[in-house]
Amino acid sequence: MMTSARSMKTVLVAGGAGFLGSRLCTRLLMSGADVICVDNLQTGYLSNIDLLTGQPNFSFIKHDITFPLTLRKQVDEIYNLACPASPPMYQIDPIHTLKTCVLGALNLLDLARDNGATILQASTSEVYGDPLFSPQAEGYHGNVNPVGPRACYDEGKRAAETLFHDYSLQHGVTVKIARIFNTYGPGMSPNDGRVVSNFAVQALRGEPITIYGDGAQTRSFCYVDDLLDGLIALMATPDDVNYPVNLGNDGEFTIADLARLILNKTGSTSKIVYNPIPVDDPQQRRPDLGLAKMVLGWQPKVTLEEGLNATIPWFRSQLKANSHRAESAA
Repeated sequence: MMTSARSMKTVLVAGGAGFLGSRLCTRLLMSGADVICVDNLQTGYLSNIDLLTGQPNFSFIKHDITFPLTLRKQVDEIYNLACPASPPMYQIDPIHTLKTCVLGALNLLDLARDNGATILQASTSEVYGDPLFSPQAEGYHGNVNPVGPRACYDEGKRAAETLFHDYSLQHGVTVKIARIFNTYGPGMSPNDGRVVSNFAVQALRGEPITIYGDGAQTRSFCYVDDLLDGLIALMATPDDVNYPVNLGNDGEFTIADLARLILNKTGSTSKIVYNPIPVDDPQQRRPDLGLAKMVLGWQPKVTLEEGLNATIPWFRSQLKANSHRAESAA
């Protein structure tokens, strides 16, 4: 029996040509959804969605969500992943970053309200700032500098959470809020600017591994497939799960540990160099996953070693392809 067009769930993914968004689009298409990918291509790439373009249940709209979005069809779910997540990227135009977080959230919340759609906000562990407590649970209100170089992103995401909370109360919009901790995996751009991509690319090129500070600061690294499982599980929760939920991996590693692990896995002879630590760089980052385990029945499965085993070959292939393109253009 044929399935009618409206019986198919329609899902909009803002930031859908980015690292997380493109993989989420793929997962949603595989689950039988009709997927609308929206991206302004600031940090997303059409190459990320090459294999999806042309499929009957996939469409792409180039659009900046700081402006209202008009659609020709009704949507059932919205994932808001639209914002650069890497400090070097979101600091290029901090005002636009803040607009993306705040005006983008407003525009997509209005769209969700008008469509009766459930909307998920990709928030961030950065709302905790440089935390005074570890691990960080959702009830911790954070330690954020509102006028520092990271504030456009940190405070923008905090403001977006407030908007989601208030739209839920004032307009009855069904909202979900995921506080995402460091995520990595195949599909990341070599120019991403975050620590896993930086270290892997430097090691593969034989360049010095650049550590900012003494390397004792800690991070928790979540493999992309685990994170997507968490996002999809959160979207599927009952309407009353309208509060922030941490999604990440609670394994904690120093930055120096990560550098040594990547050097070992790449077989690189790169040396480690130390530079001054950036302003407001968090000293510790580790999620408390108790709520995610209880409410979603979710926890990460992929260890850092396993994830790097899949990620390093991706970066190697990207660097090789870039080298071939440069040679062809010469």
